[in-house]
Amino acid sequence: MDPKTIIEKYYKEGTKLYDIYMSHVTDVTAKALTIAHKHPELAVDIQFLEEAGMLHDIAIFQTKAPHIACEGTLPYICHGFLGRELLTLEGYPKHGKVCERHTGTGLSLETIINRKLPLPHRDMRPETLEEKIICFADKFFSKSQLGREKPLKKVRQGLRRHGWHQVELFDEWCEFFL
Repeated sequence: MDPKTIIEKYYKEGTKLYDIYMSHVTDVTAKALTIAHKHPELAVDIQFLEEAGMLHDIAIFQTKAPHIACEGTLPYICHGFLGRELLTLEGYPKHGKVCERHTGTGLSLETIINRKLPLPHRDMRPETLEEKIICFADKFFSKSQLGREKPLKKVRQGLRRHGWHQVELFDEWCEFFL
């Protein structure tokens, strides 16, 4: 599977949105691959990691986030489950799960219900090693500060707004992946 074929089906090369998308997913994928290569003992599926890294944000175009050129109608937080739906329809349900499970350090059913998030009521936490690595790598790159990796302190500050459990899990991943 060539992720570029799917990306170009939904994003027009040369547009601001395409450039933002490609810059972000390329950085996230590179970090994910660096982690995998640093830890050969984990026996990560490198090809899947690369494909899923490039596709993890595939549905941002369906959301309303004008600051990053997304002119859709749904709240940005929906891009994960929308990506799962889109990639499942494309025939890549395993890649779709990465989309759905990369928000924060993942979203539990309890969090979705308690915060009344506009998401399907199901657990959206990463399960596989590849899902966890992409979720982790994604925390270091913003779509509004392209090409700049966030320091650990900034990542933790961002996660803290969503609860200490997010920071604690991120810190566990730091010990495991870095």
